[in-house]
Amino acid sequence: MPTSTPSSRAAFAAIAISVASLALLQNLVIPVIPLIASDFGVTADAASWTNTAWLIAAAVATPLLGRIGDLRGRRNTFLVVIGVVALGDIIASFAANLPVLILARVLQGVGGALFPLAFGLLRDVMPRERLTGAIGATSAIIGIGGAAGSVLAGPLAALLGWHGIFAVPFIAAVAGIVLTVTLVPRSGARAEGRVNALSALLLSGWLIALLVPLSSGARWGWTSPATLGLFAAAVILMAAWVVSELRSDSPLVDLRLMAARAIWPVNAAALLIGVAAFGFWGYLPQFLETPVSSGWGLGLTVQAAGIALLPLLVGMSAVGFAAGAIARVVPLRVMMALGALLMAGGVVLAVAEHTALITIAIAGGVFGLGIGLAYASAASIIVESVPADRTGIATGVNANLRTIGSAIGSAFTTAVVFGSVAPGDEPGFDSYTLAWLTIAGAAVVAAVIVLAVRPRRVDAATARPLETADESPAFAEAA
Repeated sequence: MPTSTPSSRAAFAAIAISVASLALLQNLVIPVIPLIASDFGVTADAASWTNTAWLIAAAVATPLLGRIGDLRGRRNTFLVVIGVVALGDIIASFAANLPVLILARVLQGVGGALFPLAFGLLRDVMPRERLTGAIGATSAIIGIGGAAGSVLAGPLAALLGWHGIFAVPFIAAVAGIVLTVTLVPRSGARAEGRVNALSALLLSGWLIALLVPLSSGARWGWTSPATLGLFAAAVILMAAWVVSELRSDSPLVDLRLMAARAIWPVNAAALLIGVAAFGFWGYLPQFLETPVSSGWGLGLTVQAAGIALLPLLVGMSAVGFAAGAIARVVPLRVMMALGALLMAGGVVLAVAEHTALITIAIAGGVFGLGIGLAYASAASIIVESVPADRTGIATGVNANLRTIGSAIGSAFTTAVVFGSVAPGDEPGFDSYTLAWLTIAGAAVVAAVIVLAVRPRRVDAATARPLETADESPAFAEAA
């Protein structure tokens, strides 16, 4: 394919703006949950379902719509999903009660499918030599949007009210629709087959049964009947889903492809990276806001804690946008392992030098560099390791595993840091140390998996192993 052209760069811009509209919504509601609870006269526990609803909808929609995009065309599916997100933004902006807001958050969560669809569209429209860079930049936008949502929610809510915070992603969604229709061509390979309804139902079932207790178990109690019952249901439904997929002539997720040595280590690492990412990044603001009276906290305001996260955003964006150039000299798997190790290093630095704000800011920057490398390289490896007509579902599975990892990291950190804290008390530094060193260990394990399990790459035309494992676009088979 020829080098980058104005049309391919314009298509990338359209895709990037569309992704940004969804990325902002990932964490936008979390900082304003107390305002929502107060406005609607509900408990904080009830208001937190605005975030849980988004998480579950995204987890269910990501693989399903990724597969539909492979079958029916990624561009059209992409446009429909952006439209659903924009509708959710409108409903959220005028929600008069909590159930309506939760409905809006479900519609916004459907937008989780934009991520795998975007990677598939990039494969369709970008020259091969520019693909890794485009994926890296898009991954950076996803990460930056998530962090920016956390930082901007408070100031926007103060300026516009919490209803008004949805105006920014709505404007981005509308711009994304217009630009995608105008600039992104209809192209790309389509898969043959159909959506397996039974597999879709079972997949949705076990994802919901897993994510609900992960999100709510800290409030319900980890040994409560509801928590244990849902975890048991998740195991049973997952087992039934695996059997259904293996027996199906038209599986929703090709588990045999997912088990290939080129793919499963990346997915396993993505799960662990998700654990580390949200277990640290999601709780760093609370860590920074711990009162000085605790004996160890810095006592930052919400605004100051947001500013302290800027180095993390800068690191993530810088390395994400430079991913293409880095990939020309560093193999993708080494990039991913290095990213995971930088994440672990940032966490350890924050724990070791927690009394100096400048050191924590540096630790956040190192962590951000790691996230940027890990996210960009993981997506690129998956895109280059599967047939073109399975890009949507394959990248959807990878994104979903990262989402599940984020939920696990959040649940684990909540349990360790806040599990034994009495209402009104502050958690101890020892609790943060235990939680964060554990998730740093998870990031190190992710690096070891990626480096230790080397794939055999097979040329699709000749069935001969390829010498350059990380450079070929041919898909991988299990060795």
